[in-house]
Amino acid sequence: MANSYKNALLYLTTTDATTLYTTPTATSAIFRSILVSDDSGSGDTITLTLTNGANVFSIYKTKTVGANGTEELLTQPLVLEEGQILKVTAATADRLHVVGSFLEVT
Repeated sequence: MANSYKNALLYLTTTDATTLYTTPTATSAIFRSILVSDDSGSGDTITLTLTNGANVFSIYKTKTVGANGTEELLTQPLVLEEGQILKVTAATADRLHVVGSFLEVT
């Protein structure tokens, strides 16, 4: 079994659901941190979902990020299994940056 620490980085330039991470075949991922920062001075909201096949599960529904602020979305590790997808959606384009830190186990 191989372990590899990684990160996923996004600048949300759209209000469409955007994939932060897709768990590869024969892999699990343990997210330890998902940071969201606002650089607009206006604040915004973000939605975080986990897709498993045809099912979509809300982790955060319209979580507020203050003007020029940063929010940690996780208080406990989040485990993703093979094929599961983490997606983020900004209420307004060009305001939010997302950084996910995780361990991939293959």
